[in-house]
This record gives sequence, C-alpha cells and structure tokens, in this order.
Amino acid sequence: MHRAALIALASLAVTYAQQVGTNTAEVHPPLTWQTCSASGTCTNVAGKVVLDANWRWLHTTTGYTNCYTGNTFDTSLCPDGDTCAKNCALDGADYTGTYGVTASGSSLKLNFVTNGANKNVGSRLYLMDTDTSYKLFKLLNQEFTFDVDVSQLPCGLNGALYFSEMDADGGMSKFPNNKAGAKYGTGYCDSQCPRDLKFINGKANVEGWTGDSNSANSGKGTEGACCNEMDIWEANSMAAAFTPHPCSTDGLGVCTGDSCSGGSTGLCDPAGCDFNSFRMGDTSFYGKGLTVDTTKPFTVVTQFLTHDNTTTGDLTEIRRLYVQNGKVIQNSKVNIPGMDAFDSITDEFCSQQKTVFEDTNLFANQGGLKQMGKSFAKGVVLVLSIWDDYAANMLWLDSEYPTDKPGSNPGVTRGTCATSSGAPPDVEAAGNNVAVTFSNIKFGPIGSTFKNTGSSTGPAQPPASTPPAPVSTPPAPVSTPPASPTSPPAATQTHFGQCGGIGFSGPTACASPFTCQKQNDYYSQCL
Repeated sequence: MHRAALIALASLAVTYAQQVGTNTAEVHPPLTWQTCSASGTCTNVAGKVVLDANWRWLHTTTGYTNCYTGNTFDTSLCPDGDTCAKNCALDGADYTGTYGVTASGSSLKLNFVTNGANKNVGSRLYLMDTDTSYKLFKLLNQEFTFDVDVSQLPCGLNGALYFSEMDADGGMSKFPNNKAGAKYGTGYCDSQCPRDLKFINGKANVEGWTGDSNSANSGKGTEGACCNEMDIWEANSMAAAFTPHPCSTDGLGVCTGDSCSGGSTGLCDPAGCDFNSFRMGDTSFYGKGLTVDTTKPFTVVTQFLTHDNTTTGDLTEIRRLYVQNGKVIQNSKVNIPGMDAFDSITDEFCSQQKTVFEDTNLFANQGGLKQMGKSFAKGVVLVLSIWDDYAANMLWLDSEYPTDKPGSNPGVTRGTCATSSGAPPDVEAAGNNVAVTFSNIKFGPIGSTFKNTGSSTGPAQPPASTPPAPVSTPPAPVSTPPASPTSPPAATQTHFGQCGGIGFSGPTACASPFTCQKQNDYYSQCL
C-alpha cells in the first residue's frame, strides 16, 4: 500500500545509469538512532537516510533529456528495460528543497507537499548503514521503538514506518545494470508487489507500462516487486495499524499477471493481519484526546517474541506498547463478538479475525508468523514514508472499507473518517502544512528501549489505586501477593506484561506458570 510519486524534474545534468547522474550531488541526510543493551543502556549510531529511486530525476547519461516525463517513458531512450538502464541515469536529490525531507539529530520530518521548482508529493526513505548500504535489522526476540508526531496528519494520509526484505546494497551486486545501488535508493519491494516502480532489479519496467488515468505522475508496468513486509506503523491522527505481510518469496521476487495479485496464485498477502484498535472494537483508544492522544507526540514500542525467547526461535507473537507523558500504555484489547480478547498479533488472533471478518486467510496461506520470522532472521530494511492513496483513498486505514459493505459488519469500520475523505486531489490541495515526524529510533532486547516513569495505563493494567486484592476476598490477606488460582485475576499480570520497574504501580505477580523477570531498572516482564 505504498504508492510511489513518480516525478521528472526539469533540471540540467551531466552524467554517467540505471546509472548515476551528477547534476545534484547525493548527500545523505544524517539520522542518529540507538542500539540498546539488556541493561537498558543505549548507544548512539550515526545513521543516514536515502531517498527512494522512484522519486529521482531520470535523464540521459549524455545530456539533460528526461527518460521519464509525466507518467510515461521516452520510448526512443527506453525501447526495452535493458536499453533504458544503459541510457538513463538517476540523479542526486535536494532533500529539503525538492522533497521536503528534514533531518536533525535523531529526528526526521517528512513534509507531504513541497512546492519547489516542481510540486513534489510524498517521499519514501531508507535507513542506511553506510553511504552504499542499507541497515539490516534482525528483529527476532528484539524490540523496536520510535517516537512519532502524527498531529498534522488528517484523514487520507499515511505516515508509515515499516520493514521490507530488500537487499542491503539495493540489488547492485546481483544485477549488472544497476550501477546506482543503495546510494541512490534502488531495490524497493513490498507485499503489495508494486508495479509502479520504474526499475526492478536494475531493469526498467517499461514493458506494458501504462500511465495511471487518475495520476499525472505514476503508471504501471507488467512486473511487480514482491517481498515480505512488516508494517510497524501505518497511521494518521485518526487511526493506526500494525500489520505483518508474509510472502512466499526469498527477498525480492518479480511477479507478473496473477502472481502480483493477492489471490491464491499471488506471491504475497497484501492485506496482511492487521491490528487496528478501532477496527478491533476499542473506539476510544487512539485519536485526538483519547488514551493514546494523537495531538501530542508519543512513543511506539513493538516486540517480536519467539517460541523459545531466543533470536533463533520461531516468531509467535508481535506485541505493542505505547508510552506518552512518561506512562506506559498497554495495547487495547479486542472487543469483537466471536473473538477472544487479544491484545497482540498471533496466528490464532489472525485466524479468528479472518473468520469473523469473513476474509480469506491469505496470511496463513503464506506461512503466517513463522514465514515473517524467517524474513526477520535474514534482516530487513527500515522504510520511512508519507503518502496518499490513489487506489482506495486510505479508507482501509481510517474509514469504512470495503465501501460496498455495511459499516456495521465486523471489520468494515476502521476509523471515524468519512467514506468521501482521502481523495488524493483533495488531500494534496490541502497538503502544504502536512507532515509526519519520526524520532528517537531505538533497537535492542525486549524491555531495553523505553522507560516507565509514571503509572501504566490501559486495559492490561488495573488503575494505580486498585489494591492487589479486595479486603473481603478470601483466602489471602491483602498483603499477600496473588499466587493461587483463587486469587482475583486483576492482581496478576499476563504473559509478557509489565510486572515491575521504577515508577511502576501495577501488579507485580505473574499468572502461572510465568515469573517476573527484570529487564532493566525501569522494566520487568512476565516470562
């Protein structure tokens, strides 16, 4: 669900393909992030970000002629994919002036509409390890955390942070035609098997290329680029979702025809198994002035748990926590008839969701969490983007979707936005002051990346004033921690829940057979 804004800039250049242009020097904006140890000590890493190749000016290697203008290729320069790659070069980017990308310290701000020499809409960037390679994250039994400000994102917009199973060098070593590599943002793929990419595996996607009727800048070729995708965060100020999307491919797989679709013959699960609090029955959890208040920045914590709590185990659960105003907020619980009260993504959650929502369980068909875990073990690339949706107006995130079903049907309503909202011409016309800011990215063992400096809130924790057990309840006196099956359930924490730490005032005992294990001074967890 990540549309690329295809732009041809009317600038001058001198060059050399998918090659490299020299009109604008490619200088990657620095972005500091942190790795954390089990003790909770975090260390700065001097990272950088790079703009995706699809946004860049594509012109001749010997002059200033556009190889791509509007939403079509120049067929004299690009009669076929290989020739186009030899004739045409990707140029460097003016990140702030042209694309509205501003990096400062550990913060990355992405403007939606930027009016420079040409109008730019949206952007997609990748976190780099070096100037010529992407950072690969291995997520099993780890925790990924970041701060986000979505206060300026209205209905129809998506400030997305996610992982895709891309090659670290952008495919440069595998494909001789690709001279640009990760330095110029090549090699993108995701679970939607996007066909709007101008280049796939170093070859132009010109065969069958047709400009989109509803977009002046984008089109589609006959090939798509498929790979495993983990959407950590797809959100605006109205709604949010986190979603694993497994694929049968090993890294980037090229699709054509039906293999690009989400049906039984497709290579991927484009719908995925999403956890959207509003869609899952808690309409008061996420939004303006709600439990997670989107008028202010907050911290998003995602934990990738394995069956044996090791970095080599099978992925069995994806958990979510929030931190705002110094308080840990447990994820909302499912409140849908016919479903258990899940607060995380498991294969059982996905199975129940697909059944109750009457959706085909492509998630299971593509291998479910275990397949996602294989992708995490190999390493995945961090993607940060802001985009609008020419296919479905982002209704699948924040409104009623599909629109031909009643909003009262289970799973159809995903947020409070009107079904008339989100049309790209409307959101782009009003998009000059729209932006998303990601900051304070941290990565490390479970429980290492955040601190609880106040009382926890949310459905998985009792109010701070709640005693461990009512005075009138036998057989344990008030001072006895609940440890027997007859103790009130509110006084024990569930598996993986927080059970201790500086400032924590919730339950400190774990439901059997789990025990409270210290992760750091600020966080202990039932394991």
